[in-house]
Amino acid sequence: MDATETTASTSVPERSRLAAGPRRDLGILERTGVLIEYHWLLFRRTLRGVLITRFLLPVLFLASMGLGVGSLVDENSGGVDGVPYLLYVVPGLVMVTAMQTAVGESTWPVMGFVKWNQFYRAMLNAPHSVADTLRAHWLMIAFNVATSALAFTLISALFGGVGSWWALLGTPIAVLTGMAFSTPLFVIAAKTDTDSVYSAIFRLVVTPLMLFSGAFFPIDQLPTWMQPFAWATPLWHGIELGRAAFLGGPVPDLWWVHVGVLTAYIVVGAAVSRRALRQRLVP
Repeated sequence: MDATETTASTSVPERSRLAAGPRRDLGILERTGVLIEYHWLLFRRTLRGVLITRFLLPVLFLASMGLGVGSLVDENSGGVDGVPYLLYVVPGLVMVTAMQTAVGESTWPVMGFVKWNQFYRAMLNAPHSVADTLRAHWLMIAFNVATSALAFTLISALFGGVGSWWALLGTPIAVLTGMAFSTPLFVIAAKTDTDSVYSAIFRLVVTPLMLFSGAFFPIDQLPTWMQPFAWATPLWHGIELGRAAFLGGPVPDLWWVHVGVLTAYIVVGAAVSRRALRQRLVP
């Protein structure tokens, strides 16, 4: 082999990054996978507490709201919209759980990555892009939302709160609902240096939405002026889709509007969050 061939062979990146010489760039799946592995390590360290929470909370919710309050509703009014209250409330509780899980994973943990331990900066110096960093984190949040929703669905089935096998569609609907809250919340971590705003979010946004987005009673029982606020929230759209799935139909007439609103929240939130974090973290 002459000098030209030797130079050419050493200038071509090796297929394996473990080989000596120039290395090829990591592909998008490899970059995302590496970062997901980090989030998975954090998840495994808290696995016992996570499992207890995800299977115990549904039991408490269903025992209190589904069976306790539900028995009173069924005795006095024969259920809601023609179905027993337990069957009515379970889809709402699943979507509320999706919202709470997504918000919990998209507030203080993100602030920690951005400001306190600055893991996002470490990832960007690995090097990864802002898009890689956010993509991996959002996929892990979606996994947490999906497992929470699935756990709630399984426990609900044991309580007799699932009316159809179509309830399995509730998990992807819950992921859409949760991520519609998650991606916009990343903007806050990029724009603020204090976490006090998160307490306000839980008190002024999460709790009212849980109560007034159709989870426990139809929103047409709200004052007329309040109903448009419910229509504008991701939670109401998720509950409408989820309730149809858990009851086995009928499909909502405007199901495509519900899906479109949830998707719009996710896409717009992701775009704004990516831009905001780039402005803060990339010199």
